[in-house]
Amino acid sequence: MSARVIFMGTPVFATAVLQTLIDEGYNVAAVLTQPDKPVGRLQKMVPTPVKTLANSFGIKVLQPVKIKEAVDEILSFQPDLIVTCAYGQMLPKRLLDTPPLGCINVHASLLPKYRGGAPIHKAVIDGETKTGISMMKMAVKMDAGPVFAQREVPILPDDTTEIIHDRLMECAILCIKHDLRQVIEKRAVFIEQDESKVSFAYNITSEDEKIDFDKSGRMIYNQIRGLISWPTSHFVIDGKKCKIHQARFVEGNHDHKKPVFVGYDQQALVLAVNDGWIYIRELQLEGKNKTRAADFYNGIGKNWIGKEVDV
Repeated sequence: MSARVIFMGTPVFATAVLQTLIDEGYNVAAVLTQPDKPVGRLQKMVPTPVKTLANSFGIKVLQPVKIKEAVDEILSFQPDLIVTCAYGQMLPKRLLDTPPLGCINVHASLLPKYRGGAPIHKAVIDGETKTGISMMKMAVKMDAGPVFAQREVPILPDDTTEIIHDRLMECAILCIKHDLRQVIEKRAVFIEQDESKVSFAYNITSEDEKIDFDKSGRMIYNQIRGLISWPTSHFVIDGKKCKIHQARFVEGNHDHKKPVFVGYDQQALVLAVNDGWIYIRELQLEGKNKTRAADFYNGIGKNWIGKEVDV
């Protein structure tokens, strides 16, 4: 492709888009990503997945703390098109207005649903049965621009955010391969979003991670699978947090009025909740490593049977 493209993205999800742009022969003149962050006990500076990929192809990488302070440098690359995916910053109007082919965002939801930074988590938590990728012309307002292409993927009843994340990466690859050409060839039809159907998926907070046992069993399970594998949901027992890394839900009736561990079955600790039972197969008690329920039960897990969780 002769068009000069600047790509902006940060996490693993965005690498699928960058890799496909490269594979499809787009002229990626530069890449923008968030600054390196300190990680772990030693606070070692770690590059973003997008930076690592761009470096492997020798593509120029910019990492401005505030993108508005790098506009002149970005435009010095004379981009015909800017493509973004999970970059993490809003683009200034001058950037949006300058490239002849515009600025295109690859967003992981079926807009106008789930504008914001956590659309995959939110779709699973809300019990949606489908989601997808939307390709839109960027606007000053977050994820509010007109859409020119959408592709759907299913969300099955036991799918986790981790599973949907990977499924949507594959979908994003198809969008770049087959739909971005509409913009390059100036035949894309942009359709304004229906503002009456807008919903938001703001970034997950620590409060979102704590399980609300007042909700139905299905909603509790949706919250659990919606936060796997990151950042994970948790409950509190004996004053300590316990994260759930793998679970399933069985619907049914019982007489327990509060969430209580009722047994160990099928290599899982069984927690009675409203409308059924959560079978916890992998967990992590505060201060401990992640472990299988089978191993945990052979330790202190036996002492949990008959014990209520803190609510």
